[in-house]
Amino acid sequence: MRVTISRKAHFNAAHRLYRKDWTFEKNDAVFGKCNNPNYHGHNYDLIVGVTGAIDPETGYVMDIKILSDIIKEEVEDQFDHKNLNVDVPEFENLNPTAENIVVVIWNKIRKRINVEFDLEVVLYETPRNFVTYRGE
Repeated sequence: MRVTISRKAHFNAAHRLYRKDWTFEKNDAVFGKCNNPNYHGHNYDLIVGVTGAIDPETGYVMDIKILSDIIKEEVEDQFDHKNLNVDVPEFENLNPTAENIVVVIWNKIRKRINVEFDLEVVLYETPRNFVTYRGE
């Protein structure tokens, strides 16, 4: 029997969607308002799900406090109230789209979660726009 436990988190961050190798006009045509040279921000919501067998001793798949600590250290402490383009090294040469952000977050958390568990990360950029990544 496999069960998924999930932890929700939140962070606020600014970013600009653009490619350094494109002209402003081309960036503007592709990314629109998100290409603002002065950046723009989002209130991101994050749901991290870990799926695995229930430990017969503890009754846990994984201690949710440990998952909470991992999310705080790997995501909230590093992304909250930051400019993703400027303050987060992973985005120095990677456009911080929601798709790229969720993959970066998944990779940061994956290295801290036992390989016997499956990991899913859902990132809400707005209440209606969200992306999901499972490492596939």
